[in-house]
Amino acid sequence: MLAAAELTKSFGGFQALAGCSLEIAPQTITGIIGPNGAGKSTLFNVLGGLLAPESGDVLFEGRSILGLRADERARIGLVRTFQISRELGELTVLENMLLASRQQDGEAVWRTFFTPAHVRAQERAAIAKARALLEQVALWSHANEPAKNLSGGQKKLLEISRALMLEPKIILLDEPTSGVSPAMTEALGKAILQLRDRGVTFAIIEHDMDVIARLCAPIYVLAGGRTLIRGSFREVASNEEVMKAYLGKAA
Repeated sequence: MLAAAELTKSFGGFQALAGCSLEIAPQTITGIIGPNGAGKSTLFNVLGGLLAPESGDVLFEGRSILGLRADERARIGLVRTFQISRELGELTVLENMLLASRQQDGEAVWRTFFTPAHVRAQERAAIAKARALLEQVALWSHANEPAKNLSGGQKKLLEISRALMLEPKIILLDEPTSGVSPAMTEALGKAILQLRDRGVTFAIIEHDMDVIARLCAPIYVLAGGRTLIRGSFREVASNEEVMKAYLGKAA
């Protein structure tokens, strides 16, 4: 579904990506791990369209998407979240969801005046969709609260739910459990597995190895801006090159 092909990206004298390649198959939860500075977040920024690579290509369903902006990639089904949740805190949880709705003809003033019934029907459909998604993650009871009042884990669930309003084919999750309580980590993992079973593809950057072991297959290990190894958790955990990348010495 999504592939990085020999991506390179530098910042000054630091090469964040140095020929990084990987492939993400449909309806999988692909884990991406590596030590700090390995290039993981830079890779997501390039895949998501926030950064342009110096060389290499990004392929979505077999075609290059390098020329597409982040919002254009979202419209074709490639959506990402961030390590720090980016909810609009002063808006309610429901309003945050509705902002991501794909069909919003009411934004055009003339449609609001000349086709009010259509606009109202569209808004009702968006609210129903948002409610169904929020109910799946036990957030509907907070629908009318300001999003800033949610806990860290609830904000992560809101961000994933908001991404689902776009009907994505793949979601890139950047450290979804960072700063999240164990109970909410469990809830996040359960939600991700359920969504995978319904056809959504995920790629996850994560430092919590318990989460990686429980959710992800396959797993890519990045080091020095390159893909070091791809394999199962057992294969990755027992690999001497991986141990060297993390600990600076062989196992």
